Amino acid sequence: MKYINIAIDGPAGAGKSSISKIVSKRLGFIYIDTGAMYRSVALFAIENGIDIKNETPKLISVLDSINIDMKYENDKQIILLNGRDVSDDIRKAEVSIGASDVAVIKEVRLKLVELQRKLASNNNVVMDGRDIGTYVLPDAQIKIYLTASVEDRAKRRYDEMVQKGMECDIEKVKLDIMYRDKNDSEREFAPLRKADDATVIDTSGNEFEESVELLYNFIKERL
Repeated sequence: MKYINIAIDGPAGAGKSSISKIVSKRLGFIYIDTGAMYRSVALFAIENGIDIKNETPKLISVLDSINIDMKYENDKQIILLNGRDVSDDIRKAEVSIGASDVAVIKEVRLKLVELQRKLASNNNVVMDGRDIGTYVLPDAQIKIYLTASVEDRAKRRYDEMVQKGMECDIEKVKLDIMYRDKNDSEREFAPLRKADDATVIDTSGNEFEESVELLYNFIKERL
């Protein structure tokens, strides 16, 4: 049986995860948040005092001791790092930056891509990230590049953090997003870019529900 794979790529703060989560549920597909995997590696490094940018060999040496799993409880995706629920911890600002930093490390990407491909080969999936259509799932039947203006993305991320009770400054959030855009686009191995056969969907100015409907209707027309 050939499973259907939907690849959704795009820059930080474009709403990939939150939109993909709802769309996948409506389609009856498994949602795979690849960003959460990179965030989990970053959280492990932070909690274990590993300087991601300056102690890369140290991080690589402990990769085999990092176990990441995903499960669903009450319709909510739970991210487990070595058996511990880190679903909230991985959304902190310093972990977001750390995720972009670990994502440039080839050994980290190879470890996580192997897991991602295995999940996609056994399920109908919606998978989002930076290099899903170009590298992780190059044969995905549907490829989307989801984007929005930097200002829109920063505002959405800021609102999301405020809603969760996190202290944040919108200008810092914007700078963090610009840093991640640069980091993700310029990394040597599997950088962020639009796949040649991907369709660009720009959600600038949209309300969240409008973006969900836009993406869902686009996918349904092509299934």
